[in-house]
Amino acid sequence: MKKVIMPLLVIAFFLLVAHMTAMGASGPPLKGEALPDMKFPLPDGPAERSYLGLSGDGDFRIQDVKADVVIIEIFSMYCPYCQREAPVINRLYNKIESNASIRDKIKLVGVGAGNSSFEVGIFKKKYHIPFPLIPDNDFSLYDSLGKVRTPYFIGVKINSDGTNLIIYSKLGALKGEDRFLELILKRSGLGKEGEK
Repeated sequence: MKKVIMPLLVIAFFLLVAHMTAMGASGPPLKGEALPDMKFPLPDGPAERSYLGLSGDGDFRIQDVKADVVIIEIFSMYCPYCQREAPVINRLYNKIESNASIRDKIKLVGVGAGNSSFEVGIFKKKYHIPFPLIPDNDFSLYDSLGKVRTPYFIGVKINSDGTNLIIYSKLGALKGEDRFLELILKRSGLGKEGEK
């Protein structure tokens, strides 16, 4: 009986994997890949639009952000790990903004997976988040990013030709803002500028 069941289980497993791949369950974007072509809703506030170098109405793509690197945090207001990581991300933002040589070259944006504008607003206010947080009420951005667990961080280098390259893609805490920023500077080629 085992001789019959085991091959059937193996076949079922491979059929399931093939089905998931066909359905787009490919996992998060990986370092060395391009970010999927996604449209993000513009932040509501003029200060947040200005921070990202965006204007107008509608949507934007990551490569529209006026920066060399965009760090995306996928979070949920209900995620206790995201709540715990908020002070670290705020320190990272402050460290970048206080360094004149990289302030205009690295930007942060948060995507609230399954969170409404109201929920994102509560998270932003409670944890004093200084950078733009974008609601993803229908999970469309979350789905495009491989349905990752939270918090998940993606560092995207914007190339001069308008293409992009993922230089960081990882689940979980950053393990300190200094170490993370050093890694981003090195992988993006901004390392020398960050030392000024």
